[in-house]
Amino acid sequence: MPSPTSASAPPAHRLRLWWRRRGRGGAVGATFAVALLAAAVLLALSYYASVPVAPTPSSSSGSRPALVDLTLVRRAQEKGARESSPRFDPLSTIAAALQVVRALLQSSGFAFECAVAVNVICSVLGWERARVPSAERLRHWISELAHSVGGVQLFDSSTTYLISFVSAMYALFSTFGTGIHSQGGGWCQNLRSCASRQKSVLGSSLYMEHQVEFAGILSNDKPQNPDFYNWNKVKIRYCDGASFSGNVKDELQNGTKFFFRGQRIWEAVMSELLLKGLRHAKQAFLTGFSAGGLATYIHCDNFRAMLPKDSRVKCLADGGFFLDVEDISRQRTMRAFYSDVVRLQDLRGRFSHCDPNMDLGQCFFPSEVVKDIITPVFVLNPAYDAWQVQHVLAPEASDPQHSWLKCRLDISKCDSNQLEILQGFRKELHNAISELKHKRDWGFFIDSCFVHCQSMNSLTWHSPSSPRVNNKTIAEAVGDWFFDRREVKETDCEYPCNPTCYNLVFTKPFKA
Repeated sequence: MPSPTSASAPPAHRLRLWWRRRGRGGAVGATFAVALLAAAVLLALSYYASVPVAPTPSSSSGSRPALVDLTLVRRAQEKGARESSPRFDPLSTIAAALQVVRALLQSSGFAFECAVAVNVICSVLGWERARVPSAERLRHWISELAHSVGGVQLFDSSTTYLISFVSAMYALFSTFGTGIHSQGGGWCQNLRSCASRQKSVLGSSLYMEHQVEFAGILSNDKPQNPDFYNWNKVKIRYCDGASFSGNVKDELQNGTKFFFRGQRIWEAVMSELLLKGLRHAKQAFLTGFSAGGLATYIHCDNFRAMLPKDSRVKCLADGGFFLDVEDISRQRTMRAFYSDVVRLQDLRGRFSHCDPNMDLGQCFFPSEVVKDIITPVFVLNPAYDAWQVQHVLAPEASDPQHSWLKCRLDISKCDSNQLEILQGFRKELHNAISELKHKRDWGFFIDSCFVHCQSMNSLTWHSPSSPRVNNKTIAEAVGDWFFDRREVKETDCEYPCNPTCYNLVFTKPFKA
């Protein structure tokens, strides 16, 4: 007759025997472990219940932009890409709890298995069409995460958040092509301004929205985005303050922890995407707006080098061609600002084009960065860039009498003298890109609008009221250029000649 302690005994009987043998101490430990697991599961379920469900993407022209979930990139910490605060991830917490429970119960001779069913909407665990993962896939993911915990302490905040602290937004619809978009958000030039960003969407994924709209060049609506609607799309969230270019090893700055490691964030995100299938892309497009546009210039050739040689790979920078010009007080405010950024994040060695005799800030301007770029780039910029008018041409410090206040907020309120200065600013942009006219595989679209970024807004990207140059919308011009349908080098006439312009009117200036 088999022993009651053998494998054939009913699980309930084995549990009672184990309970008696272990005594009160072992029972308390097991009870605590199970309670811990239950708490983690309840916490995860309450988290997902609080997250609004994204609507199913629609292809109708009147549909709202698709909402895309925030995805935290795993294993980024191995590259040193960390933010100041970890973001809570419920599945990681469950995984860590499973690790502890498994260890406790295995020590008693039990083979412990647990399947947790969590309804995760549009979780994308591979480079494939977004779908709700199967229970088996969830179990595999949880098992993989639990395995990653190893022997760490459960409440060690530097290790329990297994899906790491770098974030991206995924919208994966097909295999027609892949678009990677870098978010903008300015820069921080000293510890004080960087500290003010730490507890914001520009400093930590802890404060980022759970979902964002994919519109404009990221839209999956064919009427709004005719050439790229059916592509895989990724939006890389911005949180390093230096256009994904810093790589400072030291975490302490004057006794405070800062992670100036934008380069490592870039590398971690790219590594994740390459593993998910980006390495097989036949067509790939790196885009970005504002500070993300500058990041596009900085990383364009590196992006090209990651992909197959026979792939079509190009880049687009929207509102990212910041000018090295004097402001209205004859100071180079933007150069001084960039010098502080370069010095703070130790970027001098980052740019091979940088002459030792050049001012530190000059190295960071697109007019210098583009000199070494080999990959085809499309420059999308308004001639009267609203952000640059407010912070490069007429920053607040250069206008103590506030004579430019109305003009900075609304170009239609500029007087004749101010318009003359704005026309000079437009000429500076045209001069800066003049060398690009000789690069046959490069393209540009310079309209005469008072706006900043135009590729992420369906109204300006492609709509009946979109700005046009030579009767082409921005989306049409970019599509023609990317697919080599024609050479695209569009420049607009002087303000106020273009009636199709979408000119912004502000109640207060852009944040610096």
